[in-house]
Amino acid sequence: MSPIRRFEADRFRWEGVPERVYKYQDAASSERGLGWKDVVRNTLFGREGEPAAFEVRYFEIAPGGYSTLEKHRHVHAVTVVRGTGLVVVGTEVHRVRPFDFIYVPPMVPHQFVNDGGEPFGFLCVVDGDRDRPQPPSDEELAQLQAHPEVGRVIRR
Repeated sequence: MSPIRRFEADRFRWEGVPERVYKYQDAASSERGLGWKDVVRNTLFGREGEPAAFEVRYFEIAPGGYSTLEKHRHVHAVTVVRGTGLVVVGTEVHRVRPFDFIYVPPMVPHQFVNDGGEPFGFLCVVDGDRDRPQPPSDEELAQLQAHPEVGRVIRR
């Protein structure tokens, strides 16, 4: 791997970094609440032989799109770099903009939503060896939906 991955501003991508589908989605995952819409993922570092215990990824959500409503045993360290959007972290909703930092604790349901007209992009650092996403339990979902603002924002 080259020590430099040049940023291509006209495409808002990094040279030599393949754009990938956010994650595999099938009917069963959507039924379990792990649906998503219009998200791409770019792994900038990690998983390609680099000797690191973490991954740096760039996600971009198109207008009207959203990530899955999910939780994990690992933490997320997220920095917004493009556009604005909403982030649900547990029972809180925050409007975020470039250079805002978001910490997602372990086992806390979270979701990123683009409710604007421009792409919403963020860098996300996670453990290289991490668990698979889990949907919130029925009880957790009911608790989230009991908060009016969260209930209005979450997408499934």
